[in-house]
Amino acid sequence: MIEKKNSIEKEEKAILVGIVQPSQDEHIVKEYLDELAFLAETAGAIAIKRFTQKMQHPDSKTFVGKGKLEEIKNYIIGKDVRVAIFDDELSGSQINNIEKVLEVKTVDRSDLILDIFANRAKTAQSKLQVELAQYQYVLPRLRGMWKHLERLGGGIGTRGPGETEIETDRRIVKDKISLLRKRLAVIDKQAFTQRKDRGEFIRIALVGYTNVGKSTIMNLLSKSEVFAENKLFATLDTTTRKIVFGNTPFLLSDTVGFIRKLPHHLVESFKSTLDEVREADLLLHVVDLSHPQYEEQIAVVNKTLQEIGTAEKPYILIFNKIDQYEQQTFDEWLEPSVKMEMMNELKERWMNETQNHCVFISATEKRNTEELRDSIMGKVRDLYKIRYPYKTEFLF
Repeated sequence: MIEKKNSIEKEEKAILVGIVQPSQDEHIVKEYLDELAFLAETAGAIAIKRFTQKMQHPDSKTFVGKGKLEEIKNYIIGKDVRVAIFDDELSGSQINNIEKVLEVKTVDRSDLILDIFANRAKTAQSKLQVELAQYQYVLPRLRGMWKHLERLGGGIGTRGPGETEIETDRRIVKDKISLLRKRLAVIDKQAFTQRKDRGEFIRIALVGYTNVGKSTIMNLLSKSEVFAENKLFATLDTTTRKIVFGNTPFLLSDTVGFIRKLPHHLVESFKSTLDEVREADLLLHVVDLSHPQYEEQIAVVNKTLQEIGTAEKPYILIFNKIDQYEQQTFDEWLEPSVKMEMMNELKERWMNETQNHCVFISATEKRNTEELRDSIMGKVRDLYKIRYPYKTEFLF
């Protein structure tokens, strides 16, 4: 049977590998590798070197060219590098071929994200979801990663037993996937019943790129202690709290963050978590304004929302971390009036693009939180008026 991979050990040295395709430029690839380095750090590894290569498309056998692979091999000699992390998905045969040359463990971006999820999963539901995603990841790579034929020595008389063993493992993995889906179906049904039992409250879901401050905003609005830290995917399990602003009640859920190239196995496995987003009446799309690629992150989240059929829901775009944005953007000598004018121009731009459905805050410094509360309350009351046009006097 295929065993789950152990998570990357703490302080394990890693090298990162990416390619620059014609549709990209080196600046974009650098941003991707910055994020890959953050993913590696979250998993407990230190990226000590990055390698990139300009290519029309990845090499079918080794992802990068043979010359680049030899360059990587020469670099890692004597440096105690334990893992090579590639920024795009690798096939089983590519992983096998690369490991033969480099003689170090090789993982791709999807495998790294799965490793982080496996380490962060706490509840029975999230553990099952991650395990399902891991088996779905492994299944199409079984043949390329198979080792038994090598141990048997190859040649006449060895192919039959090897094929039998790999087919046995493939059947076992498929049976495991089927079993996990059945278990998750039971949990999904229970979760659906729980959501129905919440009554007819307006439901709000926090969404956004990973590590933009959703859990911090959850704590700010609900005055509860939801786990939050400066690492990717700090939140896997959905947390829901009842909140009352004035006399207006609603339910607020914190959800798993999105990311570029999010493995489709995870999207499928975390169906019940994403159901909180699908069934929400209002989305709070949180953005890290201080991130240099925050507009691309908005696009990634919007694309994911479109894929799960929630792009048309009412929303508020919350630009978080304005304190960090000001520190990075404004020089100390700049006049306060000029800073204010520049911020106003930025706000006006996004007000126009979102039809006034946005606010600018700092959750950690609690700046503009009243404006955020007022925006949420206005949306919630409008939604209640639509749902209960003759009963709104009892809610406000």
